[in-house]
Amino acid sequence: MKKERHAKITELIEKYDIGTQEELLEKLLECGVEVTQATVSRDIKELRLVKHPVAGGQYKYSQASVNDEKFMKYYTIFSDTVTYCDCAQNIIVLKCHPGTAQAACAALDALNMDEIVGTIAGDDTIFVVCRSDRTAQNTKKEIDSMLRS
Repeated sequence: MKKERHAKITELIEKYDIGTQEELLEKLLECGVEVTQATVSRDIKELRLVKHPVAGGQYKYSQASVNDEKFMKYYTIFSDTVTYCDCAQNIIVLKCHPGTAQAACAALDALNMDEIVGTIAGDDTIFVVCRSDRTAQNTKKEIDSMLRS
């Protein structure tokens, strides 16, 4: 069953621009695959799916290539250490496990997100400055999605 589900996920991300777990869950349910959000999250990790930018500032899932290995390491560090994300105008505030903010911040910087102007980290908090209020909201959504994967 898992093997078939993984094959269906691979088929769906190749056919559609799926950028969130929710979209993937909906597509699976439309195809008759009974699955929960938690299972989709595990499947994304097991399949080593990464998000790549597409037109319009959106992102879509795709399978990681050999070139994505470095990206995956940073992505994992970031998603494993950040516990909270909120936004105030063009600034995003990230809370991390104690002592991990600088590693998470370095990982975020390495992801080279164009919307981010700069970052600063303390012990358990990161401030992320974005280009505008709108890009901060979009970046927050992307970070929230990373934290759920």
